[in-house]
Amino acid sequence: MRGVTLALRWAARVLFALLCVAVAAYAFAYLFLDHPPGNRFHQQFMASGWDVPMHFFGGGVALLLAPLQLGTGVRRIVPRLHRLSGGIYIGAVLIGGLGALSMARHSQGPTGLPFAMLATLWLLVTGLGLRHAIAGRIDLHRRWMARSIALTASAVTLRLILGAGLAMQCPGGAVYTFAAWACWTFNLALCEGLLRWPEIRARLRGRLPALSG
Repeated sequence: MRGVTLALRWAARVLFALLCVAVAAYAFAYLFLDHPPGNRFHQQFMASGWDVPMHFFGGGVALLLAPLQLGTGVRRIVPRLHRLSGGIYIGAVLIGGLGALSMARHSQGPTGLPFAMLATLWLLVTGLGLRHAIAGRIDLHRRWMARSIALTASAVTLRLILGAGLAMQCPGGAVYTFAAWACWTFNLALCEGLLRWPEIRARLRGRLPALSG
């Protein structure tokens, strides 16, 4: 049973890394691809200005580094690489998050609010992770950076939801609005559940009186 659990964890990590790389590659390629003249998303992006390349570049770099930052092996064996990639990750989130805040003004339909909330939380949560690292509160640093990576991975979840909606032939506008909210709220909820699972399990077994903060 332990071997099956370990295999499932490794499979989940590999799948997560592959999805992050795929979406990051799309983000980088989008800046150089030719798009049809009637593509309304691209037209809005073109009208938006420099915030589009800021968001796509910063978000792409953050996605590429997210699996590396989650890896406990790198943090334990090569701590300098972990700190270096972590610094680059935080800089990428800053660039991508500021670009996303600006882009939210030009979002399709009622999606401006959820995307603006996502960008704001992305910046704040990552900032808290950095603050705890500087203060030497490593456990809190890891927890907040896990939440930051969950928000970074919302780019992956967004496209999975859109793809599922397209496959089921659902109305595009409704799916896009749903995805704008669900891509980051689902990720945060899942991340919080995973972070608190050891405490929840111990509480269910009667070992803890209550959850810690």
